[in-house]
Amino acid sequence: VQVVESGGGLVQPGGSLRLSCAASGFTFSNNVMRWYRQAPGKVPELVANISSLGDTTNYADSVKGRFTISRDNAKKTVYLQMNSLKPEATAVYYCNAVVRGYAYWGQGTQVTVSS
Repeated sequence: VQVVESGGGLVQPGGSLRLSCAASGFTFSNNVMRWYRQAPGKVPELVANISSLGDTTNYADSVKGRFTISRDNAKKTVYLQMNSLKPEATAVYYCNAVVRGYAYWGQGTQVTVSS
């Protein structure tokens, strides 16, 4: 099982980024997928999750209306579109999959929101 995040970077406040998470080694279309983030000195925060078919999504209150999680089961990829970014969004963003009861994480992708 492997999940690999990409798409992070430095962006100015108010800007946008799209993160991607490519998955392999499990039946992607059967799994809920999640994005977490961890800011320096803080505990990890669940940002968003999406059901296996992509028909149900949930968001942290802090990102509702600005972030959108989506997935392409044919490409085994989950996305996080982040708009109207704020400095407090600065964190390492991780993709997560729970497969047969075990949680798998990627290496993370750094998002820095700064002018």
